[in-house]
Amino acid sequence: MAQAKRIESKAAESEPRPRTRILATARDLFYRDGIRAVGVEVIAAEAGTNKMTLYRNFGSKEELIAEYLRGEVKAVEAHWDNLVARFPNDPKALILAWLKEMGALMTRPESRGCPMVNAAVELPDPAHPGRKVIEQHKSAMRDRLAAVCRKAGLAHPELLADQIHMLVEGAGVCLQSVGPDGPSHRLVRIVESLLDGAEKAPRRR
Repeated sequence: MAQAKRIESKAAESEPRPRTRILATARDLFYRDGIRAVGVEVIAAEAGTNKMTLYRNFGSKEELIAEYLRGEVKAVEAHWDNLVARFPNDPKALILAWLKEMGALMTRPESRGCPMVNAAVELPDPAHPGRKVIEQHKSAMRDRLAAVCRKAGLAHPELLADQIHMLVEGAGVCLQSVGPDGPSHRLVRIVESLLDGAEKAPRRR
């Protein structure tokens, strides 16, 4: 009897906590079905818990959305940091590797594009906590691109970073509108031509 209780106790300990289950479920449902389409009742039921537990852990659906987006930011930043470690002295290769991996993620069968862009469309209120997460993340990524362009000695690094940023954002949207064989399929080649042009362009003194 005591051994059976210990086994049950270990099984309970190995099971993810309610907060972890709720967040993982919300992540899947928000990305697949959209933030507005998914209610807290559905998330709680899919996570094997209830609304009271959800609200106890997150306070509101708005804060759950923000926490979901913070998790996406952490994943993107960790991925970027790994690429920086792989290409510490080759900033151009870093940018192209990032684009290739972004392209691979975009073209997965289950892909619905960038979760941040999708969320931004659904969260027009600038005061929404999730909206603030998105804006801070996108600004930070654009600044990272500008820093890498400067390190590479490319002409007009700020403008170049803006161009790359907009191309990546547009590629995600284009993937949803016309499919993987549309212009997004040529994202890496387009940016590579931009980088080549920036290498040849005269630098400002």
